[in-house]
Amino acid sequence: MAKGTINVSVENIFPLIKKFLYSDHEIFLRELISNATDATMKLKHLSNIGETKVEYGNPHIEVKIDKDAKKLHIIDQGLGMTKEEVEKYINEVAFSGAEEFLDQYKDKVDDAGIIGHFGLGFYSAFMVADKVEILTKSHKGDDAAHWTCDGSPKFTLVKGKKKDIGTEIILHIADDSTEFLEEARITSLLNKYNKFMPISIKFGTKKVNDPDHTPATTTDKDGKETTEPQKQITVDNIVNNPSPAWTKQPADLKDEDYKGFYRELYPMQFEEPLFNIHLNVDYPFNLTGILYFPKLGNDMNIQKDRIQLYQNQVFVTDNVEGIVPEFLTMLRGVIDSPDIPLNVSRSYLQADGAVKKIASYITRKVADKLKSLFNDNREDFEAKWNDIKMVIEYGMLSEEKFFEKSDAFALYPNVDGKYFTYEELEAKIKNNQTDKDDKMVILYASNKDEQHSYIEAAKAKGYEVLLLDSPIVSHLIQKLESTKENISFVRVDGDSIDKLIKKEDTAISKLDEDQTKTLDELLKEVIPSDKFMVQLEPMDSDAAPFMITQPEFMRRMKEMQATGGGGGMFGMGNMPEMYNLVVNTNSELVGEILGTKTKKKQERLINQSLDLARLSQGLLKGEELTNFIKRSYDMIK
Repeated sequence: MAKGTINVSVENIFPLIKKFLYSDHEIFLRELISNATDATMKLKHLSNIGETKVEYGNPHIEVKIDKDAKKLHIIDQGLGMTKEEVEKYINEVAFSGAEEFLDQYKDKVDDAGIIGHFGLGFYSAFMVADKVEILTKSHKGDDAAHWTCDGSPKFTLVKGKKKDIGTEIILHIADDSTEFLEEARITSLLNKYNKFMPISIKFGTKKVNDPDHTPATTTDKDGKETTEPQKQITVDNIVNNPSPAWTKQPADLKDEDYKGFYRELYPMQFEEPLFNIHLNVDYPFNLTGILYFPKLGNDMNIQKDRIQLYQNQVFVTDNVEGIVPEFLTMLRGVIDSPDIPLNVSRSYLQADGAVKKIASYITRKVADKLKSLFNDNREDFEAKWNDIKMVIEYGMLSEEKFFEKSDAFALYPNVDGKYFTYEELEAKIKNNQTDKDDKMVILYASNKDEQHSYIEAAKAKGYEVLLLDSPIVSHLIQKLESTKENISFVRVDGDSIDKLIKKEDTAISKLDEDQTKTLDELLKEVIPSDKFMVQLEPMDSDAAPFMITQPEFMRRMKEMQATGGGGGMFGMGNMPEMYNLVVNTNSELVGEILGTKTKKKQERLINQSLDLARLSQGLLKGEELTNFIKRSYDMIK
């Protein structure tokens, strides 16, 4: 029997493993199954190139619980280890970086451990076990080996009794970790971390219907049919799918295969995805995966941690922010790359050069796919626009490369449900919606019902009105105005239609200078100055007498601040809502107000007109709405 001390220069490594390696101890099972998978895949490779006489066959990894003995077993049928290999890989290499690890992480209790940099994956077992055994037999034909360690740097290594090639790890679960002896707990971990490992994982057995048995049906003398019970058989409970969809070639998959995999990823998600993007690249890095576009609508608070990151089919994280471009974190699916380090902190991942290249590639691939979908079936793309626009608009704001490509597929719908690309929109409105300063003015509404009267006034002039209603539209139009040449976006209720797109010809007021002055004074006596800025403007006589507008700049800045950024720098976040009251001096009603002899009737006409304008903007509520209704009834008595 060999005895010895593990080659480690710092004696308290085991307590530190338990404390520092990971903030979550459950990760040990992923580490041990990953090792078992590596050993099995290496045996397959050696078998393929004729470097071993062992038949590869159809191996699996088995996880077993022995609750009475407080033991957890992880058994593989991989290449196994000789006694010398145990000494080398378990006793020496694993601790080659231990001192550096301690120096670097001794003060970082909550830091995700960089195990992969120090070969400490196997020793994560000691986070949950107070004793670990290795029973192993090499494919080389040497004697089996039996290694035991009780959580101190002391170990024993003796000749083992294992007959079959492979390795069995036995964890004697510590008293503070008995949760890992519960079948439900292990099942959840296997489902979380090992659902798509490339080697089948067995965890117990299960009953299934016997495929070779067809229940017999008999008929009695009265003609009543009786079918015998379905015969069941016991089979291995394989908990993973070793060949998930993303590991296959797109040409080998049908639409139903992609939808089936989506249901496998998200069994509690009942709504089908709109479409998917299959990622498959082997240069300058390796990456595979499938991303799905769910129906998003205008929900900015959608759960983002739904993309799963894998390394060689081993689950790494579902928090991909900083790894996947932020605008794509609203999508769902899987990304798998051997170039992503498995056991590193998020800050390391985000700074990693390969990860940055992967993020750039994914952005380009998504843009290319969207362009292809648009070109192949524009009608279908338009039908899905409202469910995908949030991702696209967010990408246009946050990723310059994506913004550059977006002209090929980003859509701008009008209030009548017709969709334009930017190029089509420009061709449609440039002649009619260019103002006297040669700037193209793009009118838009955010709510068709609330801004209906303003939309109709614009359409009466032959103007096109877009419907831009996403929560980030203020940010988006700010971006477009700064990148497109000589354009301006203006919400349709930002001012009277003639002032939104100023032409050379201006209407002449029917009021003379004295009448205008009298009207201005009268309005200011009645209209609350802390809420409305009164503007007298000559407009068409059939235009609305009173119209409430909100200055584009101020409203946009407040909206931008509400969704993050923008307005805060101008100190507008706490400013009260201010509106313009545009009074049409050519309106017949305004003439009637001036011609009314009694002050009381003038005030009543002004208040009624103001409240009608407020009502059209949804600004009349509570007591003021009640008073308006009462006044209206009084006027029609």
